Amino acid sequence: MQLAQSKVTAQGQISVPKEVRAKLGIVPGSVLEWNEEDGKITVRRKGKYTFADMRKALFGGRKPKRQTLAQLKEGIGQYIDEQHARGRY
Repeated sequence: MQLAQSKVTAQGQISVPKEVRAKLGIVPGSVLEWNEEDGKITVRRKGKYTFADMRKALFGGRKPKRQTLAQLKEGIGQYIDEQHARGRY
């Protein structure tokens, strides 16, 4: 389903349509992250993580085992640290 369209300027810039900004919570100063996977390009507001991201961070390719809340938080923190090369606050 197509949500909206943008036109690329001669300088390579695009405008993010109002509907998309509202859906992603994009405001002035927001950073957008572009990813390529399986021949598809996706754009998301940096800082948002999907369930798949969290599952990969916590369990990798292995079957999940029972963990405490502290262990889950530590796994998420380590993944974020690795992805963004900066410490937790």
